[in-house]
Amino acid sequence: MLGTMWNVAYGGLLVAYGVVDRIRTGRKRSDLRTRRGDVAVPPTDGRPRVLIHGVSVGEVNAAAPLVEALTSHRDSVAVVVSASTATGFEQATERYEGTAPVVRFPLDFTWTVERFLDRVDPQGVVLMEQELWPGFLRGCRRRGVPVLLVNARMSASSFAWYSRLRFLSRRLLRNLSLVVCQSESYRRQYEAVGVPSHRTAVVGSLKWDAIRISDDAGRADALAREFGIDRNRPLIVAGSTGPGEEARLIEGKPDGVQLLLAPRRPERWDEVARLRPGMPRRSQGPAPGNDQSRDVFLLDTLGELTDAYRLADAVFVGRSLIPQGGSNPLEAVGLGKATVTGPHYDNFRDVVDTLADCGGLVVSPDPMSVMRDWLDNPDTRRAVAAAGLEAVLRNQGTAARTAERILASLAVRRPGGV
Repeated sequence: MLGTMWNVAYGGLLVAYGVVDRIRTGRKRSDLRTRRGDVAVPPTDGRPRVLIHGVSVGEVNAAAPLVEALTSHRDSVAVVVSASTATGFEQATERYEGTAPVVRFPLDFTWTVERFLDRVDPQGVVLMEQELWPGFLRGCRRRGVPVLLVNARMSASSFAWYSRLRFLSRRLLRNLSLVVCQSESYRRQYEAVGVPSHRTAVVGSLKWDAIRISDDAGRADALAREFGIDRNRPLIVAGSTGPGEEARLIEGKPDGVQLLLAPRRPERWDEVARLRPGMPRRSQGPAPGNDQSRDVFLLDTLGELTDAYRLADAVFVGRSLIPQGGSNPLEAVGLGKATVTGPHYDNFRDVVDTLADCGGLVVSPDPMSVMRDWLDNPDTRRAVAAAGLEAVLRNQGTAARTAERILASLAVRRPGGV
């Protein structure tokens, strides 16, 4: 009965979302047929199979060090990676080619979940951060498959929702075998909304391990040359920006300083380009020479933000000036760049607080003022960058600890009720 009610409610929500998304974007969703649970994975030769699931690109990337840690045990465990969104699936397919098979996560109807679980046959499931679907969790519970929520965090809005609907949240969260949290504060939140303390643990954030310290500057040099960036003038890179931020950054940009904007969502590229008519766009190909009048650039391609960060004298990490959850500062910090973020960073609260506490990152409602001071005082800028890089190195190792928890869970497989 509960499953039938959820199927009806979920179907209604799915239709409503599709209508709203079509109105908002003008695009018709075409990927639903790939989420029917009809997937194929190679046999495991008797090894237990672990499914690692991430919603989209961010979670897929955050899972990389964990996938690497588990595949180092390939003699005793087989790994399959899944993603919900089309972009997440594409990223996972590219990133884990030759390492682990990648499949699309099913829609949360009972029949699609059952088909998916029949095909994959996992002995353990790992969910990244906070991807909890009632139908999928019930399906795993019926089969006695342990489900671990790893790299777990909880935003203020999610905590409020779980607290208000505690009866429903307890029913949902009881399906989790273990919640592996990024910090003690997140563990306390999960316990407050109904997860027993013996089913929680703290190992740190996988985001620290996702950072690969590298001095590879070849691609960055090519980006600067083809984009027309003047290497003799300071460059500020604003990464993963959101609505309302780019205009403020352009307005506050100091004279003589170059600004490269990298909006997080591709559908906003044209909108941002209109803020400064004629600004060079990466998608338009190589720019002729270094025009001194060009001082604002638009990175409207995917996969080049790391190279842009390598060119930066200072970095702003976006979606943080206006409440949008914030973006991950660790890539810029791990590249040894002095980094500033706005005051709204709830999605990366523990990481940002750790970096800010040791002086490895600055939180400010006026990031351009902070970066202007850094450009005027190189010693201060270098000190912030050095402290941030040291913090990244000090906090790595979470993936190995999380992998140990996952491997231990495979020995505990108890069938349960719905």
